[in-house]
Order: sequence, then structure tokens, then C-alpha cells
Amino acid sequence: MANNTDKWAEEQEPNSFLLGEDRSVQPGFVRQNRRQSGNVGVFKDDKRTEKIHEDPVSMAIGEFGRWQAMLTLILSLLNLPCTWHIFVLTFQGADTDFWCTPPPGVLNRISVDQWKILSGVFSESLTTNVSVYDPCHYRNINYDSLLANNSYEELLQRKSEQYEIKACSSWQFNTTEFGDTITSEWNLVCDRKELKNFAEMMFLMGVAFGGFFSGLVSDRFGRKKTLMASLIMQLALGILVAICPWFEFYLVLRFILGFVCVSIVFSGFVLCMELVGGKWLTIAGVLYLLPVPMSYIIISGIAYICRGWRLLQWCVTLPAVFFLVLHWFVPESPRWLLAMGRVEETMEVLQKASKINKHPLPVNMDKILKQSINKFEINGKPKVRVSDLFRTKNIRKISLVLYILWFSLYLVYYGLVLNLSNIGGNIYINTIISGLVEIPSILISVVILLKMGRRIPLCLTMVAGGIACLLTTILPPDTDEWISLSLVMAGKFSVSSSNVIMPLYTAELFPTVIRNLGVGTSNIPAGIALIMVPYLWNLSPLSKVLPLLVLGTVSVIGGLSVLMLPETGSYLSDTLEEVEDCISTSNNSQKKYIDTISSNVQSSPSEKE
Repeated sequence: MANNTDKWAEEQEPNSFLLGEDRSVQPGFVRQNRRQSGNVGVFKDDKRTEKIHEDPVSMAIGEFGRWQAMLTLILSLLNLPCTWHIFVLTFQGADTDFWCTPPPGVLNRISVDQWKILSGVFSESLTTNVSVYDPCHYRNINYDSLLANNSYEELLQRKSEQYEIKACSSWQFNTTEFGDTITSEWNLVCDRKELKNFAEMMFLMGVAFGGFFSGLVSDRFGRKKTLMASLIMQLALGILVAICPWFEFYLVLRFILGFVCVSIVFSGFVLCMELVGGKWLTIAGVLYLLPVPMSYIIISGIAYICRGWRLLQWCVTLPAVFFLVLHWFVPESPRWLLAMGRVEETMEVLQKASKINKHPLPVNMDKILKQSINKFEINGKPKVRVSDLFRTKNIRKISLVLYILWFSLYLVYYGLVLNLSNIGGNIYINTIISGLVEIPSILISVVILLKMGRRIPLCLTMVAGGIACLLTTILPPDTDEWISLSLVMAGKFSVSSSNVIMPLYTAELFPTVIRNLGVGTSNIPAGIALIMVPYLWNLSPLSKVLPLLVLGTVSVIGGLSVLMLPETGSYLSDTLEEVEDCISTSNNSQKKYIDTISSNVQSSPSEKE
């Protein structure tokens, strides 16, 4: 038994430890297979190497047990405060009714509505041909004196052309529905209106940068340290935002907060993935996102109770305090520790896990781990460059198409999620419905990923989401609002499934040597899309349906572009050469592209090769 185990350990490829990757397609094995059969890689139905190349962590504690279930559940809850911080500006910066501040004492004689009619400037709407109140300008007359000598009705008879039109310098806001907002506190209206979109863009820009760099930090310092440091920073930054007195400082804090929030999500995701193995990689990877739609539902209730943007900020920040106890309960990733050569610490984690899972460790487990580390040190790690993403014809096509897909998906998904207040209806109800429709979408995605592959489901869900958005643009103007809202929610349901499939598909398409780089660079077009999201509804003055027309068109184009990519199979490819060879023979009925183990998926740019 010991000799067989030693032989198993000597056959392991060092980079297979992170995220439990199955390295059945080893370069040497591929060459040998080519010599023997003339085919590339390993057939999907070839089971000979599955048991031999099982990773040491899963062999030691099992692919999934009580220990993994407990930690996966806890880590998934990290999505709650992070998603709240992303979504909170929907309520903190909500559009409310406002008007020019009247002179002192005027509102003692007339109501707010009468003041708006008396002092207001009205212009014809470009879309509805109806006169609308312009809260940015007022008629400059001595209202206090006129109201002292004339009634309100008499003043209405005066011609507006007699008075000078001036721009308002201060405003009053209706705080009934949302309380004080950042809009009302810092007068983000009229010529300062775009600053509210800029505030949201700053946070999303932080998310874009964090998505790219957090993987590098996590690989360098470890999953747990990155996670705990980010949690502490999130708590501190959230508190600073709540007490921030200046808008410029608020922008800086929101940018850093976006960076930190995505670092928490990615670090937690990678740590979650590196605790499980086999098919549970796919299941745990998808279910890790389940608290995201739940957080939409919860924050709707929090925002309804906690009116006022500062109070709301406190309410979404302080719950993160409870996650600080993770320092004493959540271990470092055993796969990361093993890759770093820290065998003793790896053994400590595996021993605790084996006791909880009731899965005894092999007698010579420490020897297996040391032999794995020795081989890792001998083989080293290949250097990669960004140019490798475009070096060959097929990998260049994969990279460019994936960039189009990431841009399309992020623009559509976040364009719908972060613009619920612009779609119509009650923002609180819309947010709850948005969360409710995404929950079954995520659950269904588990079955899709395990049974139906990636390529066709991703294409269908993106195209279906786009068609739903496009259908809203052809509805008659007098159509009930709930019909349009139902179509939008149907689109979100479909695109939410795409949002789950896309990261996994991306990680599978890139070969091992550039997978971390490929997934990381995909965040660049995704980040560009995020920056554009806050400004999407600025198109509505041109046409009310134009924003959804753009989202629908982009989603359909993105979905159809998936057809340019190959399907993934049963194993992961390791090198660029394997990708080229696999695609060149993909028309052969004996071979599918890139031999990817469907249970062996990881979607974070933090994957350690």
C-alpha cells in the first residue's frame, strides 16, 4: 500500500494542487499518446488516469465533507456586505423631487407646490411633449414683497416674460421616501448632476482594478491574510464613508472600497474552491454566488427601514464586524500552503479537516506532501507574458472573443442591476423581485454546468436576455408598467445564469500556463463596461427605450459570439501547443476541445498555477 502511494506521489504534477486541478493531460503523457495513437490529449471517455492523478488534498480529506460544507457556507456569506456596498448607492443617491430654495418666509404664505408653480420655469419635454418643471432655474422677482400685497392667484396672472430667469444656487429636496441622500447633501443636481454618476463610476472602477490585482496579492500573501486584511479595510472604509464631510473625499473612499470589496469576494471564492474537489468544485463555485441575490432582497428591507444615506451606510457596514471572527475559524488554503512549500502547516490543516470529516489521513501523508514539494521545486514555474494571449491563431481568437463576452456580460448584467430605479415602478419592490428571479437562475445553472456544458447554454442565456430587453422597446407607450418590468426581469433571470457560467467557461478555455493571466486580463474589458454603466441611462433623453435597446443589442451580439468558441470537454489543457493541436483536430469525432474536467473549474483570477 505504501509503495503504491509513493508511486502515486511521484507522478503528481506540482501545479495541480491549487484548486484541485486534474492534470491527467501531462505534457509527457500527451507526447506518448501522440506516438501511440496519433491523437491529441486524452479522450473524454478514457478513465485510466482519473484515480492515479487524484490531487493529494482531496485524497487526504475527501472531495467534500462536513468540514468543507461548513466553511463553504461561511465563506459564501462574505458576499452579503460586499454586494450591499455595491448596490447601496441605488438608495443613497436615488433621484427625488427638488426645487429652488425660496426666500425666507415665502413658504409661510404659500405651499411648496404653489412656490414651484409661481417661481418655476417650464419647458416642453422632448420625449412626451408635455411641459415639465425646470428645478434648475427660477423667475427672479421680489416674492416676499409681492406676496405681502397680492394674493397667490393674482400673481399667477402676471406674465413670466416680465421677469429675469436665473439659475438656482441652492435647493430643497423631498426626503419623504429616501431621507437625506448624497444628492441632497452635496447638491448633485443640475450642472453637478453628472457627479452622482461619477461617484458610482469611482466605486466600479475600484472593482475593476481590484478584480485584476487582488489575485496577485492573494497568490503572494495567501488567501486568508488577504481576506482578513480586506475585511478590516472594508469595515474601516465603510465607517469613514458614513462620517465623510466632503464629496471629494467620499469619491476616494468609494474607489478604495470597491477595490477592497472585490478582493474579499475573490479571496473567499478561491479559498472556497481550494477546500473542495471533484464535481464539488462546480457545485460550490456556483452556490458561492447564491447570497448575492439574497443580499439584494435584504438591502431593500434595510434601506426601507434606515432612511438617510449616512444611517444606511452604518447599517451595511457594521455587520462586517461579525466576519472578523473568521480569523480563528477559517484556515489557510491547504493547496496554497502546499504550493508555497509549507508542509507542516498543510499537515495541521489536513489533520483538523480529517477529524471533522471522519476521513483518516494516509499513514505516510507527510512523505507524500514532501515529495510533491520536491517535484515542484525541481520543475519550477514557466514564465508567461501578456503577448502569449495573442501568440497563436486559436488562442488569439479565444482571448479576443472572451474580451467581447466579458464586456457584453458586465454591461448588461450590471446595467440592469444598478439601474433598477430607472426602469420604472417602486425601487424597493424592483430590488426584491430582482433578487427573487436570480435565485432560481443560479440554482438551475448548477444543473446546466454539470449536464449541458458551457458553450450552448451561455449562448442561449445571453441571446434570450437580450431578446427580452429588446421586446421592451417595441411595447406601445400606454402599455402597463408591469409588462415592461416583467420583460426586464426575464432578461435579468437569463443573464444571471450567464453571469455564473461565464467565469467558469473562461477559466477552462485558457491553458494552465496562462490561465491566471487570461482570467485576469478579462477584467479589463469588464472594467470598461462597469465604468460605462452609470452613464447608460443618460441616453434616455434621446429616446426612452434607447438604454434597453443598447443592452439588448449588446447581449445578443455577445451571445452569438460564443459560437466562435469551442466547447470544453473533460480535462484541462496545460500548454498553448495543446490548445492549438486540440482545436485543429476538434472536427474529429474522437476529440473535443481542450479536455477539461467539468468538476474541476475555477473562475477567479486568483488561480495559482
